Amino acid sequence: MSQTTSVLALTLTLGIAVALGGAHLAYAQQAADPRVADLVRAGKVRVGVGVVAPHWAVKDAATGELRGLAIDLARAFAVRLGLELVPVAYPSPPSILEGLKSDAWDVGFLAIDPSRAAVVDFSHPYLQIDTTYLVPGGSSIRTVSDADQSGVRIAVTRKSVEEIVLRRMLKRAEVRAVETISAGLELVRAGSADALAAPRPALLQSLARLPDSRVLEDRFHAAFAAMAVPKGLTARLAYINEFIDNAKASGAVQRAIERAGLRGVHMVPIDNAGAR
Repeated sequence: MSQTTSVLALTLTLGIAVALGGAHLAYAQQAADPRVADLVRAGKVRVGVGVVAPHWAVKDAATGELRGLAIDLARAFAVRLGLELVPVAYPSPPSILEGLKSDAWDVGFLAIDPSRAAVVDFSHPYLQIDTTYLVPGGSSIRTVSDADQSGVRIAVTRKSVEEIVLRRMLKRAEVRAVETISAGLELVRAGSADALAAPRPALLQSLARLPDSRVLEDRFHAAFAAMAVPKGLTARLAYINEFIDNAKASGAVQRAIERAGLRGVHMVPIDNAGAR
């Protein structure tokens, strides 16, 4: 099969990935790259992703398929490699780390935090994500600082970057750890929590599930999304960094953000090293 024919075939099967770039690279070129030779030998790339919100992934109610910014990038990465994409879904981004124990994935999508650096290595960041609170409509909490008061109970996903940050930051409010964002929303609905802390895109998505709730305008943290590999796989990480930089420089990440209709996020410039 000619290179042109190969590219056309990939375009037909993975249109989103083509939009993100990388489909123009021939399989033979990737097979020759020793940095990803183990993935090529396996014939597939397993990608760990949290199914929680469109900046990571959500499940299409009609088809059951995963979609979202991380899925778009994962498809593009698989196309660049010339490999089958195998999404490995988790109920929250922090639970992706549990997959390390069983070697369940080759690449994961996570928010960068120093506490995770003992088990994974992060790529260059590609997305800045505001994190804030969702509160009931009648709440007196109007700003992030209003929430740090005695008697205020804040629900947050266990082991998430949001929980890590809140436990460092809060002086008076109580942190209530839950397994998923949905579980935290139910605490707010039941009156067992006064606020839900999460990334802004996830909170905006949750508004429809809790009538009269609102999302605060300010933020308590800005997280940075990246691809991650099991600790010590420096060659694979270098390859991924090239992929991320190309996706940002070509405008592909920004187009994916716009296609997903994401709010409360920004693409990280290609020369931004501070987030790492």
